[in-house]
Amino acid sequence: MADSSNTEISKSPCSKLVAQPLGALADNVSRASKVAKDNKKSWDPPFCGYIDMRITADGAWHYNGTPISRPAMVRLFASVLRKEADGYRLVTPVEKVGIQVDDAPFVAVEMRVEDAADGQVIHVRTNLDEWIDLGPDHALRFELGTANGLKPYIQVRDDLWALASRPLTHELTSRIEAGSGPNANFYGISSNGRFFKVATIEELEALM
Repeated sequence: MADSSNTEISKSPCSKLVAQPLGALADNVSRASKVAKDNKKSWDPPFCGYIDMRITADGAWHYNGTPISRPAMVRLFASVLRKEADGYRLVTPVEKVGIQVDDAPFVAVEMRVEDAADGQVIHVRTNLDEWIDLGPDHALRFELGTANGLKPYIQVRDDLWALASRPLTHELTSRIEAGSGPNANFYGISSNGRFFKVATIEELEALM
């Protein structure tokens, strides 16, 4: 998204991310992100349509129907990913494009539990090797479904979530406990001083 001199961002919207080969697309995202030093949340460029990029339910990224095999490239695109009211966008300072996400953009694949003074802290690793501490800054939520049972989602940042893999789901559900006080009618999981509700006693019994 920078001009040929690489010293300033092109002022022409919708010229760099649409219909680009994968390598050029990654270069333009990288250059634009490096030039703009301000907070990414302040970027408000025009919407330039959709590109053929898809994140499947297993967390794999595809471009023009081909898997993106380089982890560094996936992390680059993930760094400018944003969830808006009408879908997922790759956002740079001068333009944004829509992509398809089948479920959640990330997958949670591993967890570690640490005993702390005020209770346990659950650390979760995503498929992009980012460790997250469940607690005030990273929520845990569950979707209830009779077909798939409980589907745990971990908040990575803002409205971007990671779906727990099946093995991790089993580990998380082994930590479910009865709530107390105002949460007495709920089962949930505690981490870092927070109690994350899974379901009411009646809802959980219906799934078992």
